[in-house]
Amino acid sequence: MASIPPGTLKRCDLCQVEIRGMAGGQDQVIFSQGGPGTRAKLWARVCQFVREPQRCLNQDATLRGQGLPEDFYGEPPSLGAFGGGSPPSP
Repeated sequence: MASIPPGTLKRCDLCQVEIRGMAGGQDQVIFSQGGPGTRAKLWARVCQFVREPQRCLNQDATLRGQGLPEDFYGEPPSLGAFGGGSPPSP
């Protein structure tokens, strides 16, 4: 899929995220929660898991760029981090 022209806003039919075309080709992703991000962050958190990639607005690797470690969700904390392995007594 071609880059989004600067000043244009497109909504993905699949996940409903909005991508705004920016001058210089670095599109801005408008998430439903939190601040704006990049196509790489959207890929790391959503697009790589889609079952219908032909409907996804963010499948072109040349438009995504290289992702950063913080783009991906971290591992969840272990259950032991919450005070032990035994449930509370009733």
